[in-house]
Amino acid sequence: MTTDGMPTAIAGEGGSLTLMDGLVQASFATMAVLNRLSAEHDLSLTQLRVLAILRDRRLRMSDLADHLGLEKSTLSGLVDRAEKRGLLKRARDAADGRAIEVFLSGAGRELAERLQDDAARDLRPLTSGLSEDESRVLALLLTRMLESAAS
Repeated sequence: MTTDGMPTAIAGEGGSLTLMDGLVQASFATMAVLNRLSAEHDLSLTQLRVLAILRDRRLRMSDLADHLGLEKSTLSGLVDRAEKRGLLKRARDAADGRAIEVFLSGAGRELAERLQDDAARDLRPLTSGLSEDESRVLALLLTRMLESAAS
């Protein structure tokens, strides 16, 4: 620990953490948790992302491909494998019979919920030193950052 209570491993020059250092270190810590969770459940990181994205919605295959930044053919193979594992299902879009929607099966929903709970538990040490107000502010700032990046 540095004299200001900051872990030495993430303290920048002079002991102060820069915004970029903080973002990078937080992303490394988060990715370590997600990598471990995906490996424990024999999932790729992309499959883990698909389960998280579809946790509360159905999406057209084309929209999911766009969201993940994947070619439709790549996504199709990924969905095929997840469907064979019983995690995903496909159905024709009710509004446009030509389009295919993808959504979680019952087993996929259970796994997505378990992964969400496990991720929350394993990421908690990153925020355990924050007050409730600090946690709310951080959530607000992260949301604003992600919205800015998406536009």
